[in-house]
Amino acid sequence: MFPITHLRYTSLPVVGSVLDKLCEWLQDEGFPPDAIRRRILAAPFLDQLLRSQGVKSLTECTASQLKASLLREERWTPHIAHSLGLSLLDYLQQHGQVASMPPTPSEQVVGIYCGYLQRLRGLGSASILRHAAIVGDFLCFLKYDDRSQGLKDLRAAEIDAFVADTGPPLGRITLQKVAAILRSFLKFLAARGEVPPGPDVLSPRHYRGERIVRALPWDTVLSLLRAVDRSTIKGRRDYAMLLLIATYGLRVAEVASLDLDDIEWRARVIRVPRPKIGTPLVVPLTDKVATAVVDYLRHRRPTTHSQLFLRVRAPQGPIKSTAVYDAFDVWAARAGLCFPALGGPHCVRHYAGSRTISDEVRPTTRTPYY
Repeated sequence: MFPITHLRYTSLPVVGSVLDKLCEWLQDEGFPPDAIRRRILAAPFLDQLLRSQGVKSLTECTASQLKASLLREERWTPHIAHSLGLSLLDYLQQHGQVASMPPTPSEQVVGIYCGYLQRLRGLGSASILRHAAIVGDFLCFLKYDDRSQGLKDLRAAEIDAFVADTGPPLGRITLQKVAAILRSFLKFLAARGEVPPGPDVLSPRHYRGERIVRALPWDTVLSLLRAVDRSTIKGRRDYAMLLLIATYGLRVAEVASLDLDDIEWRARVIRVPRPKIGTPLVVPLTDKVATAVVDYLRHRRPTTHSQLFLRVRAPQGPIKSTAVYDAFDVWAARAGLCFPALGGPHCVRHYAGSRTISDEVRPTTRTPYY
């Protein structure tokens, strides 16, 4: 990439030794040559920044220390250097070249609790991550790492103080879930003898049916789908995702987790994985959905990933649930749809749950798609 000035970059004291392998890794991840070139041009600035932060060797630096050293500014070169630093951190973590630190006491407790949730309660990965985040915040609030007695002297006032501190930015339903997770964690600790039994977690009341489910009218859903520009790979992908939600009422996480093997073309069914329940949802593969999915698959870049929907921008890989939210926001704005607090693509899902299958999505012919 820089045959004449190659030595200028590889001789950098901190990052020079890994730049060649980093370029190969970025290329394998789907980064275009221009993006790789811009990152390497910022390598001298990043090397000087790391040395000014006291980093002398990448192998002796932990992931948290390296990430804390990546200062982000609005100017062009520091901005690209920050992107290079993040790519470098991902590369080092994937190849096990980052120094590891022993887990803190709170991280040990969270790890044991997550193992309990997975093995004994059978929770899905997304639910376990949600439990881990709230429990981690709770232990941080209590300054667990600095408590010599652990939680044996935990008082109900401290639990109420955490709920009160967490509550203001949350709605009642979300705060109720936080209280339920905290209650489960305290019962787990009480069974292990680490907290005194008895302290309960108060949560706000929520009555079934008190909130009316908001759903878009079908004409508005059609306007949203027609607004998607299907001349690009992103448009084809977003149209297929939104059509799946409108047709079957799928959750955002279910759409993002779809795999190529989940579509049985000859049987004309889709087996939608549902981590919250454990059993897949089997729905008929309609002609309109099959056409949209095939159109996307024929135009997306070649890849070794088995997931159905992939990122459009580098690095290549499966999308997350946030990509579905972003797709809805982009095309809803283009369609000129103005509706406050409808919950993103879930308002399309809610409509699908309150209707029968429309002529827009009903299968018509038995055209094969294999």
